[in-house]
Amino acid sequence: MSEECVSRDFTSCVRREFPALAHKVYLDSACIGVAPLRAVRAVTDLAQGMQYCHAESGTDMHGRLNELRAAARPLAARLIGAEPGDIALMESATHGLKTAVESLPLSAGDQVLIPDLEFIQMGVAWQQLKDRGVTVRTVPHDPAGRFGVDAVRDLLTPDVKVLALSSVQWTNGFRADLAALSELCRTRGVWLVVDAAQHLGALPLDVRRTPVDILVCGGHKWLCSPFGAGFMYLDPAVRPRLRRPPAGFFAARPPARTWGEAFLRTDLTPLRDYEFSEDAYAWEIGGTGNYPGAVGLSAALSLFLELRPGRVEAHLRSLTDYLVEGLDRLGLTVVSPREAHHRSGILTFATGSTGTDLSLLGSLLAAGVAVSVRYISGVGGVRVSCHVYNTLRDLDALLEAAADWQRRPRRATRPGPERAVGTPRSAAAQIVRQRALIDALDDDLIGLITARDGVSRGIRRSRVEGAMSRTDLAREREIVERFHHRLGQDGTRLALELLRMCKGDT
Repeated sequence: MSEECVSRDFTSCVRREFPALAHKVYLDSACIGVAPLRAVRAVTDLAQGMQYCHAESGTDMHGRLNELRAAARPLAARLIGAEPGDIALMESATHGLKTAVESLPLSAGDQVLIPDLEFIQMGVAWQQLKDRGVTVRTVPHDPAGRFGVDAVRDLLTPDVKVLALSSVQWTNGFRADLAALSELCRTRGVWLVVDAAQHLGALPLDVRRTPVDILVCGGHKWLCSPFGAGFMYLDPAVRPRLRRPPAGFFAARPPARTWGEAFLRTDLTPLRDYEFSEDAYAWEIGGTGNYPGAVGLSAALSLFLELRPGRVEAHLRSLTDYLVEGLDRLGLTVVSPREAHHRSGILTFATGSTGTDLSLLGSLLAAGVAVSVRYISGVGGVRVSCHVYNTLRDLDALLEAAADWQRRPRRATRPGPERAVGTPRSAAAQIVRQRALIDALDDDLIGLITARDGVSRGIRRSRVEGAMSRTDLAREREIVERFHHRLGQDGTRLALELLRMCKGDT
């Protein structure tokens, strides 16, 4: 397939999956990503299906839900070049990091290294080991807002047992040399724990080429699955050395083919010698899971596997290159690395002070350009997140709004007040965004009506084959009453029109 065809397929797939962003400038995926249509529909279908319980029993239904949840593991594994048995589903990167901290065999006198550019949770998680005598030290960043292998090596004393870091830093998008750090940790016998929340979905990562001991990732950022589900990777070579946390019964091997079958045995007792799987899912909670989150994550993962991580990275590279050129023309300071091998989907720039950064943020938000301001250890500024659904037009809108801000007298302010001032331009932009959302909702309605018509036709064929009347008037009355109860007289008219449209030919 030619590069032109690949590019066309990539663009059409993205437009199809993110229709609500057709007229909205959303450059804040490092905070939270936008869910694609397939993920929204997967979650909606599951939620709607739960009111009918299509399975023969609650036991069967629970089993099917567990199967749906488990389907996320092989997709996550494919994304990072792992095996499904190496993946544990987590609530978030925070949940995965908490599990990693609890699992590592650390004792008094041991030390943990983290970069001083890390997200707050990295410090919160490891600092709680101080009551066990474990010390946390930071790797300082250089004047350019980055850290290298040499800086880590200089701090590796025999007491250092863990290097924990984000592969992409959250304030300036610095992409660490993970391959070199991996080699260093293996040579020195140091555990390598990686938070890939700002990496996966934007950049490729293959744990076969770049070995890590533990990797955690939430789904709500660059994987575009903001439904409370993520995953953790555990290297099979290190799992025997980890402390498995106490888990629920789903993480244990049942004394029958399934737990549903085990419940039918009269000799089943709560106290027994339970065996746990050696796979990573034994590190999950092992109870009733976040099923909507898991199906949303599966759908989102399928999209990024379809788009291919390499093509996503190339798209982001072209966007950030374009943005760097534009910021240079405006005389704004690019804080993020310019080198390709240290670049990510995050491009941060600064205006000269925290006050003016916040002032510009307010202007951008008022113009309908969604970005953030973030700092850690003195590094940061206006953070722009370029993702698959972003275009050069989005960046032109940002650069134009920044230029407009530069032409006005500068004043340091918080973003809220400026955002609250209504202008014809901001009102028009808001209307455009709202209409795009209406269009997306209309597309969903059309799809639901089409699906309803198909189901209705199937029911009518089944009634005819069963020698029953084609129409069930009592059932139709139930539908009309339900719509009337929720929507009043308009609901009655809508229900009657739906019944007319979905009668179907038999």
